[in-house]
Amino acid sequence: MKNFIEELKWRGMLHDSMPKTEEHLSKSMRSAYVGFDPTSDSLHIGNLVPIMLLAHFQRCGHKPIALVGGATGMIGDPSGKSAERNLLDEDTLRYNQEAIKGQLSHFLDFSSNTDNAAVLVNNYDWMKDFSFLEFIRDVGKHITVNYMMAKDSVKNRISAESKDGMSFTEFTYQLVQGYDFLHLYQNNNTSIQMGGSDQWGNITTGTELIRRIGGGKGYAITCPLITKSDGTKFGKSEGGNVWLDGKRTSPYKFYQYWLNATDEDAEKYIRIFTFLDKETIDSLIDEHKEVPHLRILQKKIGEEVTVLVHGEEAYNNAIKASNILFGKSTASDLKSLDEQTFLDVFDGVPQATISIADVAEGIDMISALSAKTNFLGSNGDARRALKENAISVNKEKVKEDYIISREDLIANKYVLLQRGKKTYYLLNIQ
Repeated sequence: MKNFIEELKWRGMLHDSMPKTEEHLSKSMRSAYVGFDPTSDSLHIGNLVPIMLLAHFQRCGHKPIALVGGATGMIGDPSGKSAERNLLDEDTLRYNQEAIKGQLSHFLDFSSNTDNAAVLVNNYDWMKDFSFLEFIRDVGKHITVNYMMAKDSVKNRISAESKDGMSFTEFTYQLVQGYDFLHLYQNNNTSIQMGGSDQWGNITTGTELIRRIGGGKGYAITCPLITKSDGTKFGKSEGGNVWLDGKRTSPYKFYQYWLNATDEDAEKYIRIFTFLDKETIDSLIDEHKEVPHLRILQKKIGEEVTVLVHGEEAYNNAIKASNILFGKSTASDLKSLDEQTFLDVFDGVPQATISIADVAEGIDMISALSAKTNFLGSNGDARRALKENAISVNKEKVKEDYIISREDLIANKYVLLQRGKKTYYLLNIQ
């Protein structure tokens, strides 16, 4: 078995661990779990670090457990939050659980017959029949209020300038998460819980319950919370979260997120978000430093993570879409894009609405460039640009006698006009 702690250290993925955790891991195959919030039917790239923790854990010969917090998702984790989350019903949580398992299966092996095959559990399964009186009698009496109040996640919320403060529901979150660890320790031989550094307080509540109720010892491993060099939040784009679900964030936009990383961030990301070995990564970093304008690191991270999350075909389509803006491409390349990817590529490009009747009759180029769109300022500007061979329809050069017809439609409703290399305009056919 590979040394898991050493693997995390050189990748910059270890924030803290309990004493003797490394020794504990060296003796035999161990089982560790990470919890995931099921309040959405998709994870986002902010979840990739704990996912990679589990993936490396499995690759080092140990058994990963992904816990979907069906019960805790009904409560809401106060860690790092300023407000309570919306509570979801059981049917929604079950649907989200299956969607999340599908995404995790790109990183974890759930299907093999090996001893360290990954397992997915839902804490709702063992919490749903627990009565309130049973819980406070069997679990609550073992943890003092003083202990719970000392946790940063509680102190920060209570001391925050908030009119709402913290409800009893969220206050009990660490007890429920702590009980999860105890349950998995007793029923799944799970001795380690992992998570982000903001989870340390919740994890150690679990180790305390294992000590006091289970008469055993649990261990904690946390990873750093990822930050970007410019101070903005990792995992966010202008449109919000970068999701692992291709319907929420297209593979093109997903790939572009990694491609747009700074050189400083890319050096960090390639260690954390890929399975490439140290020798390969060091070589890529050296190569990148010699020719940084080629963005070797960013392209490699984009390739590795996009293939992992969306597959090879989606990655190739993302590359093709990127080349449409920055490389040579044809009308057939444009027409091969699905509508969402096409719109993502030309996000923010000005457009005009044209009736389908006009396209059926055929639109001459002067009208398309000027009268019907105001893409160019006048008919004279349109003629000059056409004579200069500066105008393209769907990436192919055209003359003044060209007529735009139904055959030019992309996704049955768009035509792309272009002046020079970088000035684009969309006809939206309604």
